[in-house]
Amino acid sequence: MENIIKGRIHSIETFGAVDGPGVRYVLFLQGCPLQCLFCHNPDTWSCGGGTVKTSIEIAENIASYKNYIKKGGVTISGGEPLIQPDFVIDIIKRCKAMGLHTAIDTAGSVPLEAAKEVIDNADMLLLDIKALDPALCEKMTGRNNENALKILDYCESIGRDVWIRHVMVPRYTLDKNRLIELAEYLKRFKCIKKVELLPFHKMGEFKWKELNMPYKLFNTPEPTLEEIGEADGIFRSRGLPL
Repeated sequence: MENIIKGRIHSIETFGAVDGPGVRYVLFLQGCPLQCLFCHNPDTWSCGGGTVKTSIEIAENIASYKNYIKKGGVTISGGEPLIQPDFVIDIIKRCKAMGLHTAIDTAGSVPLEAAKEVIDNADMLLLDIKALDPALCEKMTGRNNENALKILDYCESIGRDVWIRHVMVPRYTLDKNRLIELAEYLKRFKCIKKVELLPFHKMGEFKWKELNMPYKLFNTPEPTLEEIGEADGIFRSRGLPL
């Protein structure tokens, strides 16, 4: 009898173009141990929310889009997918049986030992480095960056492809010295195939209001084109692929 593995789903995007290479099926899982000040999906935080599905149901749904995503693949995001490892691993294996590329979009917010098997099975990681400074990371998310950096080191050791994501938030991470420090840190990693510098945006503010949650960034402006260009230059000058 086939093992039935269940997980909690937040939502599904069947034609994603920004969560990994090519056109992708993006599965957003429910639950996250972080509480990022700039999160645009705070409704994913609760581990008890979302809709319960089996990995078989998800794989069958993915299969129905195979012709559209065969040159792209499947990205499992969140929330934080690494807090549902058995569910994620089973979906990845089913995707591989269909010949589909798989990516995990994670903030690396769980210990490496809990993440290893997922990383070993996935084709690539989209790893969100919230902040290089542990104290700033904790201020912004509620936790430091120790797990994320260990996961990056592990990806380097096994040659797993990584796309780094970093949200530039004015008065927090959108700071020239902090960006230089991060670029200098990342430039030694051969596993990094792309760096995505993501400007802070205000599109998720309404969700905080709807959920009656205190939001500290209402008065935070979005980065200017000049600031974005300067940040890009810092990373390009150090040989990092954008």
